[in-house]
Amino acid sequence: MTNFINNLGIILYATLIYMTPLLYAALGSCFSEVSGVVNIGIEGMMTAGAFTGTVVAYFTGSPWIGFLCGGLAGALFGALHALATVKLGADQTIAGTAINMLGPGIVIMIAKVMFNSTDTIPLEASMKIPRLFRGVFDTGTVFGRFMDNVFANFASTYLVFVAVAVVWFVFYKTRFGLRLRACGEHPQACETLGINVIAMRFVCVCISGFLSGLGGACVTMAISTQFRPISIVGQGFIAIAAVIFGKFRPHGALLGCLLFGFCSGLKVVLGGSSGIDMQLLSMIPYVVTVIVLILFVGKSHVPSANGKPFIKSK
Repeated sequence: MTNFINNLGIILYATLIYMTPLLYAALGSCFSEVSGVVNIGIEGMMTAGAFTGTVVAYFTGSPWIGFLCGGLAGALFGALHALATVKLGADQTIAGTAINMLGPGIVIMIAKVMFNSTDTIPLEASMKIPRLFRGVFDTGTVFGRFMDNVFANFASTYLVFVAVAVVWFVFYKTRFGLRLRACGEHPQACETLGINVIAMRFVCVCISGFLSGLGGACVTMAISTQFRPISIVGQGFIAIAAVIFGKFRPHGALLGCLLFGFCSGLKVVLGGSSGIDMQLLSMIPYVVTVIVLILFVGKSHVPSANGKPFIKSK
């Protein structure tokens, strides 16, 4: 029984840890997709945020400044994607693919110039995003260890739950959210009502990049405490799958990210207590991603104008 409780606590801890960067990126994807712009460049934006957050925290010693700058770096790449797709009418899929290639390429080049290395940029313990409620629970008992595993998590994890509530409120309880959703469904009708569809979509893609950058910063400033070129591998696409699973809604994306986080947590526990090859266990999140896409991609309500360039009437 004790082992079961300990393993359950570890699974829940790992679920929350691995869910956090996915959920930031998924919330960003919701903004872009619901406004009518396909953004598969999430991975490149996360990579930019991961690198920038690590470098800024390394030089300033402040994890929160690094975390914020990671989001701003993602927003910069989001603005680049918006410029190409919203302003210039470029193919959204190709532009997103270019962002995914451009992001890692630029940060590796900068790392080479700044640190004479493209391998790792480590962070000291004081530069990491702080944990909350660490030391509050008595780890000498089974229940205390369980509570410590579940609740003594990084501050960014608690913040992402707040972000879900804020994004849900913005989407469904504000005029901005109503216009955002309308731009993804009937942009021509929005134009006749005086809504600037191009400006709305541009802003939403930038917000998408900002949240994706925060997700990338979480990976290197909480989970791994260092930046490596392979820090962000497939997580952007998993976040997009979570959005499809959640039917392009922020609360649905939360459930999807919890599912993928649970798969990663299960991988951690099984990797330490079973004889299963670690390479096979590492496949779990990606296999689940493929299954989710097969089962839910046809059932999700995709915004009617999603992926369609908007041409302003003359």
